[in-house]
Amino acid sequence: MGHLVSLAQKALRHPPAGKQGQAMETGQAQSSSGQSTASDSFISQVAVDSKLATPEEIRRCRAKQAEFKAQGKDYKLSSIMIKAGVITASQLKRLRNPADSSVSQSLQQIPGFQILQKIGAGAMASVYKARQLSLDRIVAIKILPKRLSEDPEFVERFYKEGKAAAKLNHNNIVQAIDVGEYGGYHYFVMEFVDGETVYDELMKNRVYSEERALDLIIQIAKALEHAHAKGLIHRDVKPKNIMITKDGTAKLADMGLARQADDAAVAEAEKGRAFGTPYYISPEQIRGVLDVDFRADIYSLGGTLYHMLTGRVPFEGPSPTAIMQKHLKQQLVPPDHINKSLSTGIAEVVEHMMAKDRDTRYRSTTDLLVDLVRIQRGEAPLQARSGYDNDLLANLADGSGDSYPEMDASGTISRDGAQDSAGGDFNGWMIAVVIESMAIVVLVLLLIFGR
Repeated sequence: MGHLVSLAQKALRHPPAGKQGQAMETGQAQSSSGQSTASDSFISQVAVDSKLATPEEIRRCRAKQAEFKAQGKDYKLSSIMIKAGVITASQLKRLRNPADSSVSQSLQQIPGFQILQKIGAGAMASVYKARQLSLDRIVAIKILPKRLSEDPEFVERFYKEGKAAAKLNHNNIVQAIDVGEYGGYHYFVMEFVDGETVYDELMKNRVYSEERALDLIIQIAKALEHAHAKGLIHRDVKPKNIMITKDGTAKLADMGLARQADDAAVAEAEKGRAFGTPYYISPEQIRGVLDVDFRADIYSLGGTLYHMLTGRVPFEGPSPTAIMQKHLKQQLVPPDHINKSLSTGIAEVVEHMMAKDRDTRYRSTTDLLVDLVRIQRGEAPLQARSGYDNDLLANLADGSGDSYPEMDASGTISRDGAQDSAGGDFNGWMIAVVIESMAIVVLVLLLIFGR
């Protein structure tokens, strides 16, 4: 677990804020749009990371930007930050223009590519927008920092990411193009996605409608279905790794932690170490078990869907360790208890995806898709509801049927929605009938023996 904690310290410098759940995640940098919205997200993130601005200052500037937009004035966030005195024009130029650094000058020499601008940065990589000269097309290039380029483990993982992505060919997965090394820098060329991430939208305090969230999650579930069929598990599904194009296509990005499910050698080498992002990591990944499989991705996708529907992460805490302990032990607050507009069906599916015992989650990504599509059509989920029915029968059999809110075998809490209300009404009616029947018997006995 120490490996994950070390990666996550920077991420938790600014923990989620209340219902908005502004999850500051660990992981590798994602590419994003060169357009104003993605540029705004990049500038605000880098300004905070560079300690030139605080999250509160960014929130105030975004609020001012929204006010201007309501008046029909479309100002970039960076302009508002300068006017508000948060940063200076020269600081903005240094944040935005990679040509000012010796690193970027070196990258300009990568054969066959022209670096255009820096569009993303994270703890483990930076992403640049570039032009592939041979095909005259825009691509994204992920660059491993020099300090990590000297670490064999990170370099190996970097190339594994490229090879893993190259095995996948799906419209909802960011396409891999090339990997290589030049001037001591290791790079990974991939499809450029003109859009923003789900994380970018959540940072604007957005709560997705059930319809919109389902549309995006179904697309990512299809991407995972394709990856799982190839024997690959992603192991880091989260809002930052879901990109949305301008036409609404969702794409799964960042195969940095992906590995073959049956790779025994890698599994043994990683035994006891937690890989993932604290806010969305599955219990089995936290434990560092050998046989992590597709069900870990289903759990993380469930955590992502939970965040999209409620505006908050499933579990919050002051440190990575505290958050991961909650994934292991704390009951999940049902999403429809937070967002009352959600259907019972979508809440059941999320809880089924995030069952702490992986044996009680969906048996395959295909089964998950069946339930998601049924909800999209306005129908009840089959797998998730079946799970609840089985749990209810088991509770009735051992006499614990009305022990809400105890945790059941699947690690989720019993629901107190329409079905439970109906069950409570039925039990109350039965008690009334029994009491009335006993009263009648007593009266009959009194009449008989009273004579």
